[in-house]
Amino acid sequence: MRMNLRTYWSLIFAAFIILFALLLSIGITQLATDELKNEKGNTLSSTAFQMSDKLDRYMWSRYSEVNIVSNLNTIDMARTSSETQQLLDEFTDTISAFSWVGITNTEGIVQASSDGILEGEDISELSLFKGALDGAFIGDVHGTLLLSNLLPNPTGEPMKFVDISTPLYNENNEFTGVFATHLSWKWAEEVQNSILNSLSNEANDQVEVFVISSEGNTVLLGPEDMIGESISLESVEQARTGKHGYMLETWPDGENYLTGYSFGAGYQDYPGLKWIVLVRQPESAAFASALELRQFILIAGGISAIIFALGGWIIAGRISKPLHQISKTAQRLRSGENLEIPKYKGIKDIEELSSSLQDLITTLGKTESNLIKMKGIAYHDHLTGLANRIALELYTGRYIEAAKKNNETLTFLYLDLDGFKKVNDTLGHRTGDLLLQKVANRLNTIADSDSFVSRIGGDEFILLVPSSEGGPMDNAKNIADLIVASLNEPFIIEGTPVQIGCSVGAAVYPKDDKDPYTLISYADQALYVSKENGKNQVTFYQKQAK
Repeated sequence: MRMNLRTYWSLIFAAFIILFALLLSIGITQLATDELKNEKGNTLSSTAFQMSDKLDRYMWSRYSEVNIVSNLNTIDMARTSSETQQLLDEFTDTISAFSWVGITNTEGIVQASSDGILEGEDISELSLFKGALDGAFIGDVHGTLLLSNLLPNPTGEPMKFVDISTPLYNENNEFTGVFATHLSWKWAEEVQNSILNSLSNEANDQVEVFVISSEGNTVLLGPEDMIGESISLESVEQARTGKHGYMLETWPDGENYLTGYSFGAGYQDYPGLKWIVLVRQPESAAFASALELRQFILIAGGISAIIFALGGWIIAGRISKPLHQISKTAQRLRSGENLEIPKYKGIKDIEELSSSLQDLITTLGKTESNLIKMKGIAYHDHLTGLANRIALELYTGRYIEAAKKNNETLTFLYLDLDGFKKVNDTLGHRTGDLLLQKVANRLNTIADSDSFVSRIGGDEFILLVPSSEGGPMDNAKNIADLIVASLNEPFIIEGTPVQIGCSVGAAVYPKDDKDPYTLISYADQALYVSKENGKNQVTFYQKQAK
């Protein structure tokens, strides 16, 4: 079939613009999808780690409280007295997460309990009693018929508990019974809600959190219709090895989800229940902005194709040569050269064509620039401008490699502000935010150009300080002392003087360990020593203090 010049050039124009838009759509959408996968995946992985860390820290707190109460003289001296009854009631009133606490004799008969519940009952066959015969016992999430009908249950939902119990001994170190507790599983839902509420609206879109048991991969916490179900996923297997990260995988419902995972290995002397935390987001929600970008590019390309095809129909005889030049320039742009579409004077359609193409390329360039900015936002704390936890995880490996290559050491400084909560409570969160910004400025001023400063959340900061191998503590301690001294100087917030302090814990690579997560944990432990010893000081991790 033979075509006239107008038809021929109209088809050529339309085909060229559509192809141009399609190639740009494929390239930019792939780039956007890769960036979003990395950004969203790291966010989900970080959220899973935070959830796992909070669960372990919460259980460690309750575990420690049970150990402390079980060693009180009140229990040993007057186990059946009103004094013991009052102690148990006050314990559950003060720490509402404990649904029930009780004391048994050596035969498993409950001698005293909170609100008198189960008093006189035989619990010797329960793991709560038997598990504590050889030492402290922590039982995984379960239901219990004994308590379900005796405790208040406004929602009517099945009640679930975590067991914590410990043996009791008299002054002659003779076994006298068990101090047993049931910890309500409701606290885990509160932790889950706090984690989800901390995410932005976009990041929280259709995000779901799961807590998976170590026995049978049973769902302990998650969507109501999945609780109690056993799930088999690659992310669970990866987490079981102690790793944390993210992956795109197909779940039992047949849908694809971007899944972040983390493993709960316990905290300090709390051994942990080996829970796995999964945080998932549907693929369609995770990559929604990339799909919208593709649609925009295709629509823009389609509209441009129609406009330019009409222009070619009207002035085909006069624009063949300029169009050839424009086509060549567009092809060079597609290959990556930084060029502008040629501008022609005298023919309005030619001018509009070159201008529209340039506008399209400028718009697409801005879109790519915005993607680069999005990457920058993902690695920085929006409040202080410091590097965030994601950036810390990324750069820690690079700093360790540099220290290894240069035969240097790397000191991890873990900072926590003393008195910051009081500022928030008394002067408000706005003042607290402004204070964090000023703290960040002082840290940047004190840290040298080789150091890395990050805010990992709340009022906690981590610095990476390279030092010579001969005296790793000297440089880092000097910087840490300067930080403590500087942050003890008053801050002026909107005309109001604000006084805080700072405690610092430190761990040194490779002296203390070579694993960055272990070093951060050691620095955190040293930080707690600084806190316990009076705050406003620096403590280096000591292995013999384990």
